[in-house]
Amino acid sequence: MWNSRTDYLYVAPAILVMLIVIGYPIYYTIELSFFNTPASLSLADKKFNGLDNYVTILTSPIFWKVTWQTVVWTTLSTFFAFVLGLGAALALNREFAGRGFLRGLLLIPWVVSAVAASYVWKWLYHSDFGVIGALMVQFGLTDHPINFIDNTTTSLYALIVVNVWKEFSFAMIMLMAGLQTVPDSLLRAAQVDGASAWQRFWHVTFPHLAGVSTVTVLLLAVQNFNSFIIPWVMTSGGPAGSSDIWITHIYQIAFGRQRWGVGAAYAVILFIVMMVLGYFYVRALTKGDESRAGA
Repeated sequence: MWNSRTDYLYVAPAILVMLIVIGYPIYYTIELSFFNTPASLSLADKKFNGLDNYVTILTSPIFWKVTWQTVVWTTLSTFFAFVLGLGAALALNREFAGRGFLRGLLLIPWVVSAVAASYVWKWLYHSDFGVIGALMVQFGLTDHPINFIDNTTTSLYALIVVNVWKEFSFAMIMLMAGLQTVPDSLLRAAQVDGASAWQRFWHVTFPHLAGVSTVTVLLLAVQNFNSFIIPWVMTSGGPAGSSDIWITHIYQIAFGRQRWGVGAAYAVILFIVMMVLGYFYVRALTKGDESRAGA
């Protein structure tokens, strides 16, 4: 009994720090979401308004527009980052000259600062001086440079390209680690039985990657839901809100318009979504342990 109490004493400082650094901000955000905080007043003058902030958000057409853009941003970014990462991992899993150099080269997007990458891509997309537009004109793909990030139709998809470029290296690393668990004996046996390269991948390699693939997809989804730097630095949600996602919209409401209560309510909704994703992430991590315990 005394030993268990001693254990709690050892972890008490860490728990106290977590309650102060994490617990209190979460509590205060939830509390603030039930108050009206006009921009002309300070937080000390906030007035309780119940669920009005949530009703305002859920009945706003802007909320559903931003929600749809967030779903598009998260889904496409996660899907293409995973697919490119899987392709790169499969290519680099083979022995060939210069493999180590190529691995290091493909890691550059992941280690580069998101702010620096955003500014570089912003200039690459520039309608007058951008390299991408100039190359498209030179190769005859278009007769004039395209406004990628200044166009309401293309801005979100242009940001998705940048985000995929930034994130696919992470998926590549995770999946390369998963490929090390695929038994060579099974691959050789399938090859002897006459299985094609695609059949070996689909029936042997991919099932062994199921666990790490699930974890990778969930981590990418969580990262994309919270991705703030690239959308904010490159477009700040513009033009005309066409590249706004939840996290940038929350920032604009809270710190731009100083509507702290509405911003807090938005943050609570985002927190609930993140908790759901976190639940599936923990389930994916503990699935192997549960199966081993059952065996």
